[in-house]
Amino acid sequence: MIYTVYTDTSIETIKNQIEPHAKEVGFGLLNKYEFKKILHDKGYPIKKEITVFELCNPPGAQQALSQIAAISVYLPCRISLYEENGKSVLATIGFEDIMGAVEDIDEQFKAFMTILFENLKRVMHSWDH
Repeated sequence: MIYTVYTDTSIETIKNQIEPHAKEVGFGLLNKYEFKKILHDKGYPIKKEITVFELCNPPGAQQALSQIAAISVYLPCRISLYEENGKSVLATIGFEDIMGAVEDIDEQFKAFMTILFENLKRVMHSWDH
C-alpha cells in the first residue's frame, strides 16, 4: 500500500519547505532525486516532475537496524512528490507493508515504529489546508 496525500500547494513550495517541516519532527534530509532531470541527462526524458526525498531519523534508524537488519531495504524513509490531476501528491511506502515484510516484531518495537511513521505522515500533511 502506498500512503498518499494530495494538496493544492505547488510542487515548488513543497520542495522549498520539506526540509524544515521534516526537522520539526526529527527527520533530516539526506538527499533528493529529481527524476525528470536525472533521466533527461541520461537520454531518457520523462514529462512528469517527480522528486524523491530521502529522510532520516537517526535514533529511529539505529533502533530499527539494531533490531531487524532486513528493514534496511526500506531506509532511508522516502517521500515522493509529483503532480497528478492538478494536485501535488506526496507518497511513501505504507507502514503496514513495512511491518508485514519483516518477521518477529515485538509490540514495543512496533509501537516505536508507529510513532516514527506518524511523524513522517505529519511531514506529508504539512500542506493540508
